[in-house]
Amino acid sequence: MDFGFSAADGVFRAEVRDWLGAHARSGLDRREWERALGAAGWIGLGWGEEGYGNRTVGLTRQVVWAEEYARSSAPPRSGHIGENLLAPTLIAHGSPEQKARFLPAIAAGDELWCQGYSEPGAGSDLAGVRTGAVREGDGYRITGQKIWTSLAQDADWCFVLARTEAGSRRHQGLSLILVPMDQPGRIEVRPIRQLTGTSDFNEVFFDGAHARAEHVVGGEGAGWRVAMSLLGFERGVSTLAQQIGFAEELGRVVRAAVGSGAVEDPVVRERLVRQWAELRVMRWNALRTLGRAGDAGAPSVAKLLWGGWHQRLGELAVAVRGIGGGVGPRDWAAASPYELDAFQQLFLFSRADTVYGGSDQIQRTIIAERVLGLPREPKGVA
Repeated sequence: MDFGFSAADGVFRAEVRDWLGAHARSGLDRREWERALGAAGWIGLGWGEEGYGNRTVGLTRQVVWAEEYARSSAPPRSGHIGENLLAPTLIAHGSPEQKARFLPAIAAGDELWCQGYSEPGAGSDLAGVRTGAVREGDGYRITGQKIWTSLAQDADWCFVLARTEAGSRRHQGLSLILVPMDQPGRIEVRPIRQLTGTSDFNEVFFDGAHARAEHVVGGEGAGWRVAMSLLGFERGVSTLAQQIGFAEELGRVVRAAVGSGAVEDPVVRERLVRQWAELRVMRWNALRTLGRAGDAGAPSVAKLLWGGWHQRLGELAVAVRGIGGGVGPRDWAAASPYELDAFQQLFLFSRADTVYGGSDQIQRTIIAERVLGLPREPKGVA
């Protein structure tokens, strides 16, 4: 796909830069920032012509927005799960009533979402879901546990993959249900402490949580089809913004290597050049596949490329520091909780890059089975 930017696209880029320059460091908290984005019409740029309250632009300008957002050092997004995962899924599979109810609130930045997919014991095997949803009156009673749930502590809603057919196995009998999170005594969120000392992920326990019957996306039993469609949306325009962030991280590592003298080591130089070259390959691959439908292997290839790349960058970030890479910014014996510098954070957090979002092993299995047509891997009984 050719992303030659026109003069009009340049005007749009200038508009984006001006707005982000004026607002990105406004000091708003994360929820207020989402509402500021929504009020200015910057949420839902790729949703199409249905008209849910915000501007509509083509794919090229979505790329412009994503790149400029990353370059501006704007606050991390709290609404990206609703905007980039749930909203396209509702547009593709939701009822008119679901679209009318949920899309305007996402576009306004008023409702934040989390994703209830992964479960303990199932790992990256999404078909191993055991959370159950039993029909009860005008809705469903949901019982089970989800894990590695990003932003659950702040979310207003969760889209939950649950088993609505008792005794069903694997891909059968699953439904995607929209569940309100404000249910004290029925939903509990527990932060998970990570290697970095922070808690970006959570466990979520559903103990008879209630969801309305009309909040099943795509109909009861269509959960696997809808869930797979949603995962395809996970790796779109946002991957280009992610690569802008990667490029900035790589630049900091290069400067550290120059400052420490590590760049004089030919092995370090070779690793730095390889990181730069692989990042360029990732960008061209993302542009090549952007906007394509029906490419079963593209999301898995993208995940394999960036997960391994970012993990290797974390290793290199510590290596160029030499012995100083093992020293914290404060005395670790006295610090509570312990503090890490940016490179140590990068190194430790990136250990998970090849696991979350579908492990490397799962991605290779998808490519083998769905693209190369190799025999399917035997699966245990869920």
